[in-house]
This record gives sequence, C-alpha cells and structure tokens, in this order.
Amino acid sequence: MTNQLSWGPTAQAISANGANIAPMHWIGVRCGLVAAVMIGTACATEPSSSTTSATAATAPAEKGYTGELPPLPQVQFASARPAALTRAAYEFAARHPEVLRHMPCYCGCERNGHGNNEDCFISRRQADGRPEWNPHGIGCGICIDVAREAARLHREGVKVRDIRTAIDARYKSEYSTSTPTPLVQH
Repeated sequence: MTNQLSWGPTAQAISANGANIAPMHWIGVRCGLVAAVMIGTACATEPSSSTTSATAATAPAEKGYTGELPPLPQVQFASARPAALTRAAYEFAARHPEVLRHMPCYCGCERNGHGNNEDCFISRRQADGRPEWNPHGIGCGICIDVAREAARLHREGVKVRDIRTAIDARYKSEYSTSTPTPLVQH
C-alpha cells in the first residue's frame, strides 16, 4: 500500500489497487496487529542510511520556512496518526525549528542518527530553509505526539525551555531512550 499525505483538504487514503478508502476503515480491528508491527518497525528503522540530521545540515539560524511546503513523501506503511495530525506535525517542524530542535524524541530514533524531534520530520533543509522531508515521522506515533504537544504549548506562549521541561516530564519516565538533545540554555 502506498500512503500519500497531501496538504489539501481533500486528502484521501488510497488502497493498493487505487481505490479511495476512508482512513478509519483501513485501520480496523483486523489491521491492528499488522499496523502495530509496521509502526514499531518504522520507529526503529530509517528508510535510508544516507539521511542526515536536519540540524547538522542546517545553518545555525533557527528561522522557520515560510514558503509553500513540498508534498509529504509516499511511504509503504500506514500513517501512525490521522493524516491531518501527521501533516500538522510536519508543518510545525518546517515552520518552527527553534522549538523542535530543542525537543528530544523518545522512540529510539537516536540509533538512526537523530539528535532531536525535528530530525524525525526533516532530513535536511535547502539554503532558503525549505525542508526535505524524512518519512520516519509518518509512521511513528511518538514522534508525532512529541511534536503536537510542543506545538500546542508553543501556541499557548510557553517558552521553549518550559516546553522541553513538559516534554521530558511526559515521556522520560515512560520511555527508556531518547535522542541526545542538549537542554535549552536561553
């Protein structure tokens, strides 16, 4: 199955034979076990060893991209969250690196070279800041949930340092691993 998430309001799930299917229909009880295995695999592995850290490949500036976003990559696994939530996490990563570069991820992706939650969504940025997507975040609910919580707190006006404290408080005791994200100094 190919899963294409678009930015438009008419995004639909497409089955392997090209038929439109409702997202909740294909994530049914019978598919639950298969989806859990696929999501676990997506969280633990990276599709390409040539993917580099968005943080490492980006200039130190923490300005987000304000232009039109590229389409999300097509993947061969189910999205861990509904399409709208997944797109929102990717958009937040593109527009607010000043937040997600300071948030750790707890899914185990540090084994793939990730340094922070931004790396789960963005492989690298072009000179103008335009993101090149990392497909990892599509299949990983932990990555999406960390980004969504950080986005919610950011919208509420919470400082990055305090967002980090909240993310650590929520995930650190539940998950034994995290990316090596330095604490916020400002």
